[in-house]
Amino acid sequence: MAAATSDATYFRRGSLFWFTVITVSFSYYTWVVFWPQSIPYRSLGPLGSFTRYLVDHHHTLLHNGFWLAWLIHLGESLYAMVLCKSKGITDSRTQLFWFLQTFLFGIASLSILIAFSPKHQKRT
Repeated sequence: MAAATSDATYFRRGSLFWFTVITVSFSYYTWVVFWPQSIPYRSLGPLGSFTRYLVDHHHTLLHNGFWLAWLIHLGESLYAMVLCKSKGITDSRTQLFWFLQTFLFGIASLSILIAFSPKHQKRT
């Protein structure tokens, strides 16, 4: 019965490295989409030049891509809920953790859940 209990509450935090990369990237993307006039393009070297080009020539694409990225994260979060149920993670608090972590960090979180193999008890 212990295996079933641990499966019901299985949760692992993702890699700090990937969470940092995703947080910094999404923060910069948000800055570019909503406050492009405040970005110090010249101070950012090649990244600044590339960002300036995108803002000047493809701002609508950047804006739509921003919302598409969040929509994809929402889809990944909903899929995480389906995976939780199919893998025996039944604790509602644990499911909420998976939903929130996957919504914020996407595949970096979802890949951990996909890799999880629950321990099944033998039935006699």
